[in-house]
Amino acid sequence: MKTPVKVTIVTGSVLALLLLAALVLFLVNQSLTAPPKTDGEEPQVVRASSHVLDDGGEGAVTVVEFLDFECEACGAFYPLVEDIREQYAGQITYIVRYFPLPGHTNSTNAALAAEAAAQQGRFEDMYHRLFETQTEWGEARESRADVFRGFAEELGLDMEAYDTAVADPVTLARVQMDFNEGSALGVSSTPTFFVDGKQLTIESWDDLPNAIEQAVSGSER
Repeated sequence: MKTPVKVTIVTGSVLALLLLAALVLFLVNQSLTAPPKTDGEEPQVVRASSHVLDDGGEGAVTVVEFLDFECEACGAFYPLVEDIREQYAGQITYIVRYFPLPGHTNSTNAALAAEAAAQQGRFEDMYHRLFETQTEWGEARESRADVFRGFAEELGLDMEAYDTAVADPVTLARVQMDFNEGSALGVSSTPTFFVDGKQLTIESWDDLPNAIEQAVSGSER
């Protein structure tokens, strides 16, 4: 085969692979940003599959956070949220839902790691690990999936089950479901909080604890 012909074939193959990669990336981004499909069903702030960090029982105030593990604002709120969970233990039900922002390279990877851990009953452990180490991997321009896998090993997870879960399209669909429903509820940034179904407007650090205090005080009357 003549050299020019070989070059043409190789070049064509490379271009085809690049186009295929671009198409896959486009479809992934579309799936994260496309309008949510609810099939006529009203979006819900809380689902049966939503991850509950604290269950205050019947009559407790429900607090829901849509979060992105790579989001610096979510990381900044994390200590405040932990203080609130401790202060109102037994009075609030605290729930978190995924909202990985497309602009963050590893937000979806982190959510997949958390969801894979959740399948082994270790969601909260991974939740803490991701936020406690956010400054080490956040804002990276390349995948940090290997770092998250290392966290799973440190937590003593079944690594074969973890790897299977991370690669399973069903796990990604679970993350996307939260994102899509959050979008339908009006969530556009993170963290976004709902207290007893009402979305909060956060303008200062006190807005979240004040809203929870008011809701708890009202529920005790």
